[in-house]
Amino acid sequence: QAQLVESGGGLVQPGGSLKLSCVASGFTLDRYAIGWFRQVPGKEREGVACMDSSRDSNQYYADSVKGRFTVSRDNAASTIYLQINNLKPNDTAVYHCAAGRTITTAQRVCQWEFGIDYWGQGTQVTVSS
Repeated sequence: QAQLVESGGGLVQPGGSLKLSCVASGFTLDRYAIGWFRQVPGKEREGVACMDSSRDSNQYYADSVKGRFTVSRDNAASTIYLQINNLKPNDTAVYHCAAGRTITTAQRVCQWEFGIDYWGQGTQVTVSS
Protein backbone atom coordinates (compact mmCIF):
# COMPACT_ATOMS: atom_id res chain seq x y z
CA GLN A 1 0.00 0.00 0.00
CA ALA A 2 1.50 3.30 -1.11
CA GLN A 3 1.89 5.89 1.59
CA LEU A 4 3.52 9.26 2.28
CA VAL A 5 4.13 10.36 5.87
CA GLU A 6 5.31 13.88 6.72
CA SER A 7 7.12 15.06 9.82
CA GLY A 8 9.07 18.06 11.02
CA GLY A 9 6.39 20.69 11.42
CA GLY A 10 6.03 22.82 14.51
CA LEU A 11 5.90 26.29 16.02
CA VAL A 12 8.68 28.60 14.85
CA GLN A 13 9.41 32.28 15.33
CA PRO A 14 9.55 34.57 12.30
CA GLY A 15 12.93 34.33 10.65
CA GLY A 16 13.45 30.78 11.83
CA SER A 17 13.97 27.61 9.83
CA LEU A 18 12.43 24.17 9.56
CA LYS A 19 13.16 21.05 7.56
CA LEU A 20 10.15 18.95 6.68
CA SER A 21 10.54 15.29 5.77
CA CYS A 22 8.25 12.96 3.90
CA VAL A 23 8.89 9.23 3.85
CA ALA A 24 7.47 7.22 0.98
CA SER A 25 6.59 3.55 1.18
CA GLY A 26 4.90 1.07 -1.12
CA PHE A 27 6.38 2.50 -4.34
CA THR A 28 9.74 3.45 -5.88
CA LEU A 29 10.20 7.14 -5.30
CA ASP A 30 12.85 7.76 -7.95
CA ARG A 31 10.31 7.27 -10.75
CA TYR A 32 8.00 9.95 -9.39
CA ALA A 33 7.65 13.68 -9.62
CA ILE A 34 7.30 15.16 -6.15
CA GLY A 35 5.98 18.27 -4.54
CA TRP A 36 5.11 20.18 -1.42
CA PHE A 37 1.77 21.89 -1.09
CA ARG A 38 0.30 23.97 1.69
CA GLN A 39 -3.22 24.78 2.75
CA VAL A 40 -4.75 27.34 5.05
CA PRO A 41 -8.39 26.94 6.15
CA GLY A 42 -10.70 28.76 3.76
CA LYS A 43 -8.09 29.04 1.02
CA GLU A 44 -7.14 26.91 -1.95
CA ARG A 45 -4.24 24.52 -1.66
CA GLU A 46 -1.04 26.06 -3.03
CA GLY A 47 1.83 24.21 -4.67
CA VAL A 48 4.99 25.78 -3.28
CA ALA A 49 7.92 23.57 -4.33
CA CYS A 50 8.01 20.76 -6.88
CA MET A 51 10.57 18.61 -8.63
CA ASP A 52 10.10 16.57 -11.78
CA SER A 53 11.14 12.94 -12.25
CA SER A 54 13.93 13.62 -14.75
CA ARG A 55 17.63 13.06 -14.12
CA ASP A 56 18.04 16.85 -14.03
CA SER A 57 15.56 17.04 -11.14
CA ASN A 58 14.17 20.32 -12.44
CA GLN A 59 12.47 22.38 -9.77
CA TYR A 60 9.69 24.93 -9.58
CA TYR A 61 8.94 27.32 -6.74
CA ALA A 62 5.98 29.56 -6.14
CA ASP A 63 6.92 33.24 -6.19
CA SER A 64 5.99 33.57 -2.54
CA VAL A 65 8.71 31.13 -1.46
CA LYS A 66 11.52 31.60 -3.99
CA GLY A 67 14.87 31.97 -2.31
CA ARG A 68 13.55 30.62 1.00
CA PHE A 69 12.28 27.11 0.24
CA THR A 70 14.30 24.22 -1.19
CA VAL A 71 12.87 20.87 -2.23
CA SER A 72 15.14 17.83 -2.36
CA ARG A 73 14.94 14.08 -2.45
CA ASP A 74 16.94 11.09 -1.29
CA ASN A 75 15.74 8.24 -3.43
CA ALA A 76 17.82 5.66 -1.55
CA ALA A 77 16.04 6.67 1.64
CA SER A 78 12.68 7.11 -0.11
CA THR A 79 12.43 10.55 1.45
CA ILE A 80 11.43 13.98 0.22
CA TYR A 81 12.56 17.11 2.04
CA LEU A 82 11.52 20.73 2.22
CA GLN A 83 14.01 23.15 3.75
CA ILE A 84 12.26 26.32 4.82
CA ASN A 85 14.32 29.37 5.79
CA ASN A 86 13.40 32.87 6.89
CA LEU A 87 9.91 31.80 7.87
CA LYS A 88 7.15 34.39 7.76
CA PRO A 89 3.78 34.42 9.53
CA ASN A 90 1.97 33.89 6.23
CA ASP A 91 3.87 30.61 5.79
CA THR A 92 1.61 29.22 8.51
CA ALA A 93 -0.27 26.29 6.97
CA VAL A 94 -0.60 22.54 6.84
CA TYR A 95 2.11 21.26 4.52
CA HIS A 96 1.47 18.16 2.44
CA CYS A 97 3.91 16.19 0.32
CA ALA A 98 2.78 14.54 -2.88
CA ALA A 99 4.12 12.21 -5.56
CA GLY A 100 3.03 11.26 -9.03
CA ARG A 101 4.39 8.89 -11.65
CA THR A 102 4.18 11.43 -14.42
CA ILE A 103 6.45 12.83 -17.11
CA THR A 104 5.63 16.48 -16.84
CA THR A 105 7.18 19.70 -15.67
CA ALA A 106 7.62 20.60 -12.04
CA GLN A 107 5.59 23.73 -12.74
CA ARG A 108 2.58 21.72 -13.89
CA VAL A 109 2.81 19.52 -10.82
CA CYS A 110 2.75 22.56 -8.55
CA GLN A 111 0.33 24.81 -10.39
CA TRP A 112 -2.23 22.22 -11.48
CA GLU A 113 -1.44 19.20 -9.27
CA PHE A 114 -0.94 17.39 -12.56
CA GLY A 115 -0.38 13.65 -12.36
CA ILE A 116 -0.33 13.33 -8.57
CA ASP A 117 -1.07 9.82 -7.34
CA TYR A 118 -0.36 10.04 -3.62
CA TRP A 119 -0.75 12.62 -0.86
CA GLY A 120 0.56 12.74 2.66
CA GLN A 121 -1.68 13.58 5.60
CA GLY A 122 0.09 16.86 6.30
CA THR A 123 2.18 18.47 9.00
CA GLN A 124 1.33 21.79 10.65
CA VAL A 125 3.75 24.69 10.42
CA THR A 126 2.96 27.70 12.59
CA VAL A 127 5.04 30.86 12.41
CA SER A 128 4.43 33.18 15.33
CA SER A 129 6.31 35.22 17.87
